[in-house]
Amino acid sequence: MSGFGGPAPDAAVYVISVAAELTGLHPQTLRAYERMGLLTPGRTAGGGRRYSHHDLELLREIADLTAHGIGIEGVRRILELDNQVTALRHRNEDLQAELVATRAALRQARAAAGAVRPNTLPILRHSVAGQSVVVWRPN
Repeated sequence: MSGFGGPAPDAAVYVISVAAELTGLHPQTLRAYERMGLLTPGRTAGGGRRYSHHDLELLREIADLTAHGIGIEGVRRILELDNQVTALRHRNEDLQAELVATRAALRQARAAAGAVRPNTLPILRHSVAGQSVVVWRPN
Protein backbone atom coordinates (compact mmCIF):
# COMPACT_ATOMS: atom_id res chain seq x y z
CA MET A 1 0.00 0.00 0.00
CA SER A 2 1.14 3.54 -0.68
CA GLY A 3 1.22 6.21 1.99
CA PHE A 4 -1.98 7.86 0.71
CA GLY A 5 -4.39 4.96 1.22
CA GLY A 6 -4.48 3.70 -2.40
CA PRO A 7 -2.77 0.63 -3.78
CA ALA A 8 0.76 0.90 -5.12
CA PRO A 9 0.96 1.15 -8.95
CA ASP A 10 2.30 -2.41 -9.20
CA ALA A 11 -0.13 -3.95 -6.69
CA ALA A 12 -2.29 -6.51 -8.50
CA VAL A 13 -5.73 -5.68 -7.10
CA TYR A 14 -8.24 -5.42 -9.97
CA VAL A 15 -10.19 -8.49 -11.09
CA ILE A 16 -10.59 -9.00 -14.83
CA SER A 17 -14.12 -7.58 -14.99
CA VAL A 18 -13.05 -4.35 -13.26
CA ALA A 19 -9.91 -4.10 -15.42
CA ALA A 20 -12.02 -4.58 -18.55
CA GLU A 21 -14.47 -1.89 -17.46
CA LEU A 22 -11.73 0.57 -16.52
CA THR A 23 -9.93 0.13 -19.85
CA GLY A 24 -13.00 -0.16 -22.06
CA LEU A 25 -11.86 -3.54 -23.35
CA HIS A 26 -13.68 -6.86 -23.32
CA PRO A 27 -12.42 -9.46 -20.81
CA GLN A 28 -11.68 -11.81 -23.73
CA THR A 29 -9.41 -9.14 -25.18
CA LEU A 30 -7.49 -8.96 -21.90
CA ARG A 31 -7.11 -12.76 -21.93
CA ALA A 32 -5.95 -12.66 -25.57
CA TYR A 33 -3.35 -9.99 -24.82
CA GLU A 34 -2.06 -12.15 -21.98
CA ARG A 35 -1.86 -15.22 -24.27
CA MET A 36 0.07 -13.11 -26.79
CA GLY A 37 2.54 -12.16 -24.08
CA LEU A 38 1.78 -8.44 -24.14
CA LEU A 39 1.21 -8.35 -20.37
CA THR A 40 1.31 -10.69 -17.41
CA PRO A 41 -1.24 -9.94 -14.70
CA GLY A 42 -0.76 -11.21 -11.17
CA ARG A 43 -2.49 -14.38 -10.06
CA THR A 44 -4.31 -15.34 -6.90
CA ALA A 45 -3.67 -18.65 -5.16
CA GLY A 46 -6.70 -20.00 -7.01
CA GLY A 47 -5.38 -18.81 -10.39
CA GLY A 48 -7.62 -15.77 -10.84
CA ARG A 49 -6.13 -12.82 -12.70
CA ARG A 50 -5.39 -9.60 -10.82
CA TYR A 51 -4.41 -6.46 -12.69
CA SER A 52 -2.36 -3.57 -11.31
CA HIS A 53 -2.66 0.12 -12.13
CA HIS A 54 0.46 -0.31 -14.27
CA ASP A 55 -1.28 -3.17 -16.14
CA LEU A 56 -4.30 -0.92 -16.78
CA GLU A 57 -2.06 1.80 -18.22
CA LEU A 58 -0.37 -0.79 -20.43
CA LEU A 59 -3.75 -2.09 -21.63
CA ARG A 60 -4.83 1.46 -22.50
CA GLU A 61 -1.60 1.97 -24.44
CA ILE A 62 -2.11 -1.30 -26.34
CA ALA A 63 -5.71 -0.33 -27.13
CA ASP A 64 -4.60 3.10 -28.34
CA LEU A 65 -1.90 1.62 -30.61
CA THR A 66 -4.24 -0.98 -32.12
CA ALA A 67 -6.93 1.69 -32.61
CA HIS A 68 -4.39 3.61 -34.71
CA GLY A 69 -3.93 0.61 -37.00
CA ILE A 70 -0.81 -0.95 -35.51
CA GLY A 71 -0.82 -4.74 -35.56
CA ILE A 72 -0.10 -6.90 -32.54
CA GLU A 73 3.49 -7.62 -33.60
CA GLY A 74 4.04 -3.89 -34.08
CA VAL A 75 2.58 -3.26 -30.62
CA ARG A 76 4.86 -5.93 -29.16
CA ARG A 77 7.90 -4.31 -30.77
CA ILE A 78 6.90 -0.83 -29.61
CA LEU A 79 6.48 -2.10 -26.05
CA GLU A 80 9.86 -3.85 -26.19
CA LEU A 81 11.53 -0.68 -27.44
CA ASP A 82 9.77 1.39 -24.80
CA ASN A 83 11.09 -0.99 -22.12
CA GLN A 84 14.60 -0.72 -23.59
CA VAL A 85 14.43 3.08 -23.59
CA THR A 86 13.31 3.07 -19.96
CA ALA A 87 16.13 0.68 -18.98
CA LEU A 88 18.68 2.78 -20.87
CA ARG A 89 17.46 5.96 -19.17
CA HIS A 90 17.90 4.33 -15.78
CA ARG A 91 21.36 3.07 -16.77
CA ASN A 92 22.30 6.54 -18.01
CA GLU A 93 21.18 8.09 -14.71
CA ASP A 94 23.27 5.52 -12.81
CA LEU A 95 26.32 6.21 -14.97
CA GLN A 96 25.94 9.97 -14.59
CA ALA A 97 25.74 9.62 -10.81
CA GLU A 98 28.81 7.36 -10.87
CA LEU A 99 30.69 9.90 -13.01
CA VAL A 100 29.86 12.73 -10.59
CA ALA A 101 31.05 10.62 -7.65
CA THR A 102 34.24 9.61 -9.48
CA ARG A 103 35.04 13.22 -10.36
CA ALA A 104 34.48 14.29 -6.74
CA ALA A 105 36.74 11.51 -5.50
CA LEU A 106 39.41 12.51 -8.02
CA ARG A 107 39.24 16.15 -6.90
CA GLN A 108 39.61 15.04 -3.28
CA ALA A 109 42.57 12.81 -4.14
CA ARG A 110 44.27 15.63 -6.02
CA ALA A 111 43.68 18.04 -3.14
CA ALA A 112 45.06 15.52 -0.65
CA ALA A 113 48.18 14.96 -2.78
CA GLY A 114 48.88 18.67 -2.86
CA ALA A 115 48.55 21.15 -5.67
CA VAL A 116 52.32 21.47 -6.34
CA ARG A 117 54.45 18.44 -6.89
CA PRO A 118 58.14 18.70 -6.10
CA ASN A 119 60.43 18.58 -9.13
CA THR A 120 62.17 15.22 -9.07
CA LEU A 121 64.19 15.72 -12.26
CA PRO A 122 67.94 16.07 -11.89
CA ILE A 123 69.34 19.52 -12.51
CA LEU A 124 71.59 19.60 -15.53
CA ARG A 125 74.39 22.12 -15.12
CA HIS A 126 75.97 21.94 -18.52
CA SER A 127 73.95 21.74 -21.68
CA VAL A 128 75.48 20.70 -24.94
CA ALA A 129 74.06 22.50 -27.95
CA GLY A 130 71.69 20.32 -29.96
CA GLN A 131 71.31 17.71 -27.22
CA SER A 132 68.80 19.37 -24.90
CA VAL A 133 65.88 17.37 -23.51
CA VAL A 134 62.62 19.07 -22.62
CA VAL A 135 60.24 17.34 -20.24
CA TRP A 136 56.61 18.29 -20.71
CA ARG A 137 53.88 17.51 -18.19
CA PRO A 138 50.24 18.32 -18.88
CA ASN A 139 48.41 20.10 -16.06
